[in-house]
Amino acid sequence: MGATSEPTLRAALLAELLGTAFLVFLGTGAAVVDELAGGVIGHGGVAAAFGLVVVVLIYTFGEVSGAHLNPAVTLAFAAAGRFEWRRVPGYALAQVLGAVAGSGLLRLLFPEARTLGATLPAGSAAQSFVLEVVLTLLLMLVVLRVSTGAKEKGITAGLVVGSLVALEALVAGPICGASMNPARSLAPALVNGQLQHLWVYLLAPTLGALLAVPLARAVQPPAAEAEPAATTAAAPGSASPDALSKISRAERPPLRQNS
Repeated sequence: MGATSEPTLRAALLAELLGTAFLVFLGTGAAVVDELAGGVIGHGGVAAAFGLVVVVLIYTFGEVSGAHLNPAVTLAFAAAGRFEWRRVPGYALAQVLGAVAGSGLLRLLFPEARTLGATLPAGSAAQSFVLEVVLTLLLMLVVLRVSTGAKEKGITAGLVVGSLVALEALVAGPICGASMNPARSLAPALVNGQLQHLWVYLLAPTLGALLAVPLARAVQPPAAEAEPAATTAAAPGSASPDALSKISRAERPPLRQNS
């Protein structure tokens, strides 16, 4: 087998666009179908859909772009020194465009849908803000921890991240929507013209992801600044090396591995 070349930035941006489009299309699409089909999927089914699509996309695009699929995750990886700051704007733009494409396709397919899976607080905005901060903090903390270390850890990272997304959606979805992803909330809000409370879902996940960075450093064993997972195509968390935060070739020893 010949050596594989490093994916180009164009390929990485396309992977982020496609990945986020499918995340929104299948995740919020489950909510839309559940609404229109009289609850046949159920809340648990919608939560499972989000978790499963995250697992699938991490395996599919992890080696290409890191499968961030989430501007808050990209920003936090950069803050952690595991992603180049110069790539953040391009990744965020690709993620937002992909999410809008996913919501736009749902609008074309289901014009009668009321919310397109938009995230809205069931209680107060303050309650949802705090929940989104905590949920995203935990998600990013887990992503940062499972994307560093032994090869075996990297191979299971996608399952861990996807399972956590499903769990958090299951527990907190009925209260705050369990967005944990600014692009995922922005897209249906823009396409459906429902911008109320959107600030909660733009600011809270971003804050939560950034707060996870110092916490991840605090729990990192001093000697365990070991190399992040293997560098061979793999599977979950990112398809091996970069399962969620693909670090540039220049930063390569550490590498690997977003909602």
